[in-house]
Amino acid sequence: MDIFITLVINGLAQGALLFLLASGLSIILGLMGVVNFTHGTLFIWGGYVYIWIFTLTDSFLLGILAAVGVTFLMGVFFEKFFVSRVYGNVPAQILITLGLQVIFTDLVRLIWGATPLTIGRPDFLADTWIVGGIVIVQYRVFLIAVGVIVAFGIHLLLNKTKIGMIVRAGVQRPDMVRALGININTYFTFVFAGGAALAGLGGALYAPLVGSMASTAGMHNQVLAFIVVVVGGMGSFMGSAGGSVLLGLMGSGIAWFAPGFASVANVGLMAIVLAFKPSGLFGLAVKK
Repeated sequence: MDIFITLVINGLAQGALLFLLASGLSIILGLMGVVNFTHGTLFIWGGYVYIWIFTLTDSFLLGILAAVGVTFLMGVFFEKFFVSRVYGNVPAQILITLGLQVIFTDLVRLIWGATPLTIGRPDFLADTWIVGGIVIVQYRVFLIAVGVIVAFGIHLLLNKTKIGMIVRAGVQRPDMVRALGININTYFTFVFAGGAALAGLGGALYAPLVGSMASTAGMHNQVLAFIVVVVGGMGSFMGSAGGSVLLGLMGSGIAWFAPGFASVANVGLMAIVLAFKPSGLFGLAVKK
């Protein structure tokens, strides 16, 4: 029982990290219909910027803010100069975002080198609690809390605010929104940059968890994020949340009992979902 509870906590923490990355993908896909392959490079940029600032200032908060700020600005740049030119053209979106992924991943290697950077957890989150036989890592509990707060905040933003209403209306009838005098393109830029910032936040929180950041981590985590989006339901925000938790718990259990099958299990789950429920477990596909 103690092992089970420990694995659940670890799985929820992993799911929270996956959610930060996958939710950005899901929002961009669901609200804008854009297939975005830059999330992997945004993820590692968040991690490397966090390590750089944390090393200079010894401030966890400044490192997180810097990672989120830099990736938000990168998202603005990507959308304004590249993605905005290929709305409605999925093959062009894939090609142009893959190109950006390659270029900016190589820039990471150019700036920080090809050798992974190591980093420790902040002192106030470095402890481990042991309750009976249950091992509770403080940083993992923090990740779960961040995931819940971010999920709740995004839900409110999309469904309870004027910004969310305008974006959702702009996706369905951009001509009508423009007729009301609203610059919907600015809102689309904000959505894309917000998704990019979520990827950067995920990378910044990932680095202290594993103790390092490597330039190869981007593609690996991007693949996991796409699996989450497919399993949960393409374009479904709640699907991303559910899919992240499912993959996190499954990954934690398999890593303990059969670590060699971790990667196979993720792809296998996606294949099963696509075979029996192509729209995903939450059944919300993108409509354009």
